[in-house]
Amino acid sequence: MQQFPALMVLLAVALGLTALARRWGLSEPLVLVLAGLALSFVPGVPDYAINPEHVLVLVLPPLLYSAALTSSTLGFRANARPIASLALGAVLVTTLVTGLVAWWLVPAMPLGAALVLGAVVAPPDAVAATSIGRRLGLPRKVMTVLSGESLVNDATALTAYRVAVATVVGTGYSLLAGIGSFLLAAGGGLVVGFAVGWAVHRVRRALSDGVLESAAGLLVPFAAYLLAEGIQASGVLAVVVAGLYLGQRSPTASASVRLQDRAVWLSADTLLEALVFSLIGLQLRAVTEGVAHQLGPLVLVGLGLTATVVLVRAVWVFLTLQLPELLFRRRAAEPWRYGAVVSWAGMRGVVSLAAAAAIPQLTAAGTPFPQRAQVLFLAFFVTLATLLLHGATLPWVIRVLGVRGQEDYTDALAEAEAAHNAALAARSRLEELAEDTPVPEEVSEHLHRAAERRSNRAWERLGRSDSELGESPTAAYRRLRGEMLAAEREVFVRFRDEGRIDDEVLRKVLHELDLEDVMLQRE
Repeated sequence: MQQFPALMVLLAVALGLTALARRWGLSEPLVLVLAGLALSFVPGVPDYAINPEHVLVLVLPPLLYSAALTSSTLGFRANARPIASLALGAVLVTTLVTGLVAWWLVPAMPLGAALVLGAVVAPPDAVAATSIGRRLGLPRKVMTVLSGESLVNDATALTAYRVAVATVVGTGYSLLAGIGSFLLAAGGGLVVGFAVGWAVHRVRRALSDGVLESAAGLLVPFAAYLLAEGIQASGVLAVVVAGLYLGQRSPTASASVRLQDRAVWLSADTLLEALVFSLIGLQLRAVTEGVAHQLGPLVLVGLGLTATVVLVRAVWVFLTLQLPELLFRRRAAEPWRYGAVVSWAGMRGVVSLAAAAAIPQLTAAGTPFPQRAQVLFLAFFVTLATLLLHGATLPWVIRVLGVRGQEDYTDALAEAEAAHNAALAARSRLEELAEDTPVPEEVSEHLHRAAERRSNRAWERLGRSDSELGESPTAAYRRLRGEMLAAEREVFVRFRDEGRIDDEVLRKVLHELDLEDVMLQRE
């Protein structure tokens, strides 16, 4: 409780720096990390040492859940191979190669401790990369692969980390036991995540109260994580699966819930991301205290390990994602520039530091964990180096390679087609209602114009002229327009389910429908 005021000050400063970075068009993670590094040298700044339990329980689950809510399950399925390759294969290979290099560069470090270090620095944190990608307009495929990788790779790395730590500590882990533990953790996480998502979806539908539904949603990431971890399953996978499940079914929730959830999770993301990137920079003083006598040699080792993780990712992306397409070309090969951007988006994040801080002090025999201070420093060095290297150069790489998304026109055309069909469905619904209850001519004309408004607005992006809009409706208009909006929503969801529009298009249109729906209720 005594640290609460210091935490509030840190959050306020971090949000202020985030606002300045956005105003000046700078990379927010880079600005926050550099500011944290500068503050770590200021006398009197409180000790903001990372508490691994707080990060893994209070910070990681909501960040993963929010990202999963807005991820496209269609995109996940379409890009399952590259996502699995990076989130599983790349993480395990990076763990092994980095561990072997650390073992070779630091003779005093046992192989087990070196593999722990490899697992700690193996998973990239794509938060910074995706924020840069959105700002610069990366292609949707690249964004889907990066975000999908970041949702799953932490589970792979943390499981490998636990196996490596258990081996060093001496709790009897073997390679076969480690593989079994990994499979059980992954399977358990999938089951728990699906169960939590299924249960929460049905509870929220039964509540019929927007505030309570949103409040229940706030508990999901923590409940899924803790339930899974309680049975030795992967809490990370549980959170991701629950988020994907509920995100896919968000169209069935009420408009007010979707609007509230959107605002809440955008705000939470901004707050937590500002906090974690600030904390990374502030760790400098803490991690150097235990290795001050060998700082020079460890910096050289850190440079070698940074080069290793960067090179391993680049080689892995080329061998597993680019080379097969070049050799077989079973479908149109992706531009090599896409692979270059993906390979260069390998920034490490706060999960690596939290895992390093969670390394036990003692082994089962009561002896100190070998080279713990060195592992902690090297994990910090690689995390910081990759953030600064990739964060500073990724925008330049994207611009030089000319990797820009081409989905704007395609999305506009798909949205216009869906909007046209939605307008037809809305008018058809109005005609059905008019057969039961007479509708005044003025109201009917106004409703027909309202049904065409969204369709016309979508076609305008393709060169259509403006269309006339009606005035605010009467009570009859509110009732009938609500029915028409429901019919439009069903068509957009059907188009998404049939793969004719992307989830991103659906979310944008639903947001417009939801805003109108809420305004109808408030008039």
